[in-house]
Amino acid sequence: MQLTLAHYSQDQAFLREDAMHTEAIEYYIDDESFTGYLAYDDSIEGERPAILLLHEWWGMNDFTREEAERLAAEGFTAFALDMYGTGVSADNPSDAGALMTKTIETEGAPLKRFQAALDLINTHPTVQAGQVAAQGYCFGGAVALTMARLGLPLKGVVSFHGALESDVKVKPGDITAELQVYTGGDDAMIPAEHVANFVQEMQTAGVRFDVTSYPGVQHGFTNPAATARGEKFGIPLKYDEAAANDAYEGAVNFYNKIFQQ
Repeated sequence: MQLTLAHYSQDQAFLREDAMHTEAIEYYIDDESFTGYLAYDDSIEGERPAILLLHEWWGMNDFTREEAERLAAEGFTAFALDMYGTGVSADNPSDAGALMTKTIETEGAPLKRFQAALDLINTHPTVQAGQVAAQGYCFGGAVALTMARLGLPLKGVVSFHGALESDVKVKPGDITAELQVYTGGDDAMIPAEHVANFVQEMQTAGVRFDVTSYPGVQHGFTNPAATARGEKFGIPLKYDEAAANDAYEGAVNFYNKIFQQ
């Protein structure tokens, strides 16, 4: 893998009254362009832990960027990485599914794209190298859990309504990250049997993990746009403010714990 950083686009960065620094970062993996989104509080001195964010199957969008800013306001450096390529996203389930499938079925692509972002953020001047966690939504949650299964050096992984089953089979010692999973009890895409299988898999592998299931909550519950999309396309998506807030608070508490160990 050849990773080339094109530029830190300072012309796109801006400093708000709360000292939030944001910028789009274009980088290259084997000559293919990807554009991530970086956010951190510029008023904080020194290095800090970092969170890598992985987008839903729709691709990079405002929700992912806003989530990065939200975590930056908590005192982390947040980098929303790009899994599809610069400017590539979808506004309907058919195209989103095609993009997700293409990424998953391209040999080595998920790992290569995640590793590039991990290498990038570990060398950023605001980041404590090695103090990195990953947080994913839907497709991104599944990818984040797969990276943990592959043994990448992450302190923790948080999955919001991400798929829990994987072709990667783990054995004791493979996973070094602590895991947090937040899922909907009425998620048609992640049925109870998948949750049960995940619990058994992680217990057998000796992983430290937590699973929180919200009764009656459907897929996509963290994204305010989920309800409208579900109604528009006739798919079982629905935002749940209470579950979204609880999951977010749980994730932040998790990060504060693991980065102090």
